[in-house]
Amino acid sequence: MIRLQEVFKSFGKVHAVRGVTLDIPAGQIVGILGPNGAGKSTTIRMIAGLLPPSAGTVNVDGLDTIDQSRPVRRRLGYLPESNPLYPEMSVEQYLRFRARLFGISRRAGRTALARVIERCGLENVRRRRIGELSKGYRQRVGLAAALLHDPAALILDEPTSGLDPSQIAETRRLIRELAGRRTMLLVSHILPEVEKTCDRIIIFAHGQVQADGTREELIRKAGRGRQEVQRCVLEARAGDRINDLQRLLSALPGVGSCDLATQADGWVRARIAGKPGVPDLREEIGSICAREKLVIRELSVVGDAESLESLYIRLVEGADAAPHGENGA
Repeated sequence: MIRLQEVFKSFGKVHAVRGVTLDIPAGQIVGILGPNGAGKSTTIRMIAGLLPPSAGTVNVDGLDTIDQSRPVRRRLGYLPESNPLYPEMSVEQYLRFRARLFGISRRAGRTALARVIERCGLENVRRRRIGELSKGYRQRVGLAAALLHDPAALILDEPTSGLDPSQIAETRRLIRELAGRRTMLLVSHILPEVEKTCDRIIIFAHGQVQADGTREELIRKAGRGRQEVQRCVLEARAGDRINDLQRLLSALPGVGSCDLATQADGWVRARIAGKPGVPDLREEIGSICAREKLVIRELSVVGDAESLESLYIRLVEGADAAPHGENGA
């Protein structure tokens, strides 16, 4: 549905996008992540036909976004971060106005209006002025406007920005419902939203794609070649022997670090990290506690699986450390 081939975009000496190649099939929900200046917004604007690439090609449904910009825009729905609404208009007035801009006939417009009002849950506010609506309802109006011409692909730039938790959950549910056969690009800096909403995640930094795949694929690829570090939690009744326990645990050959703290109920909680490649520390830790006649309340392993957040930070920091020219948005 959307294809970018060796796409570059420069603004004078600022290189915003550097050789991006992507293939996004129909029906996929794709999350695009990246810090400010990563190139993700510039890439989205090129897909939407708002900017021409400096080099390379951008195609939507087999059409070039520059040479065939009008038919491309008919296939796209775009909700920018700054939702373009007229607060003095009612919801119905605004959607009818947008339908005329899309060139939709009056008869077809009535059908389209009823469809998007129902799909976006706007029936109760259809006659209210947009300026009187909550931020969550204004986002729904923007989504409805982007869907009026029934586009094959939908681009949403920070759709949950500024919403409260309940509005975020509602918007997330609505996005999943709207997907179906549509291709969707969701630009966001909120990692949990991308994890919960998207089928595929693309991480940008310095104008390049740093990672591309499902959440599980990205974390699995990131973990290859890493030596796993086992982390344990121990809770024991040590009394005034906390320093002795610290010394005994730290002296174990497989222990890399050990932090102890006395909790409010008097039990000592220890967080123990093994050295890379050490398979299991629990038997040795349990043996020490038994030998010292310490009562154990908990001895468990804490998973060391990398989260999307830690992967994102590593990739972005790695890109920052690499040599680059000047960058853009």
